[in-house]
Amino acid sequence: MTATSPLSTATLGESDITATRLIYGCMRTVGTWDPAAVTPEHEATAKAAVRTAIDVGYTHFDHADIYGRGQCERVFGDLLRESPHLRENMIITTKCGIRFAGDPTPDATHRYDFSSEHITWSCEQSLKRLNIDTIDIYLLHRPDLLMDPLEIADAFTRLHDQGKVRYFGVSNFTNEQFDHLQAALDQPLLCNQIEVHPARLDPIEDGTLNHLHRLGVTPTAWSPLAGGRFGNDAAVKANAPDREHQQSLLDALDAEANAHSVSRTAITLAWLMHHPAGIQPIVGSRNPDRIRDAATADRVTMSREVWYRIYLAARGKALP
Repeated sequence: MTATSPLSTATLGESDITATRLIYGCMRTVGTWDPAAVTPEHEATAKAAVRTAIDVGYTHFDHADIYGRGQCERVFGDLLRESPHLRENMIITTKCGIRFAGDPTPDATHRYDFSSEHITWSCEQSLKRLNIDTIDIYLLHRPDLLMDPLEIADAFTRLHDQGKVRYFGVSNFTNEQFDHLQAALDQPLLCNQIEVHPARLDPIEDGTLNHLHRLGVTPTAWSPLAGGRFGNDAAVKANAPDREHQQSLLDALDAEANAHSVSRTAITLAWLMHHPAGIQPIVGSRNPDRIRDAATADRVTMSREVWYRIYLAARGKALP
């Protein structure tokens, strides 16, 4: 498939990987977290969403082993089996480390697992489901409080030397956790996948983005629309305790969206992309129209004044 209009690209971290600044997130593609509930219709919808993203121009696709309990990776792999040429222009990220309750025994608790054995096993399972030989970027999903950086480094080195992973990164790591792991690795971590959006300003204000920017690490943003809170049709709940603040933020986003002739979704994504740290938002809709609409964020040129108007509305109070 040929992209209808090229999206802008950027290098991820300190690597030779160049991909679209907008990432297509595959968490919702099969539409359920119950593997037994996945029907041929679910699979067809998932494949149509991915093909739409490819047609629009996205080249970076984000997965995790837990999404759909493995079904999102599996259906994506089926698509690549049907159309193997699609892999040529794709950067594929996936994640490991979250273990649900009942895995592997009924009495096992929900936990995070960065043991060498689990990282290696999870990688091999993702490769099989995705129907690929090599994962471009492999992320540790949520910080394991028992992580041993040297043990992780050993697993990373073996996976890289075996050609199973090109590069590595993390997700939801604090600055200290990031530095603690990086110190044990021979190659630089490419990215830290964090939650940042107008309703979560912490990474902007607590030094997280500055830290990543200084190190040359790419921040990728999960849930950049706050789980749909800044979607085009979203409205403030009547009983929301901070209803006035939420409404003023939506009004500010809508005003700038109208001024730039784009949607609320697009202006929110563009606001994130304007930050000098080089935030790369992950677009998670499986609705083809919304996938196309999100891509229009790429054409927005935002001034410092516009960025600050949205920031002040998100902050809810004046600057000191």
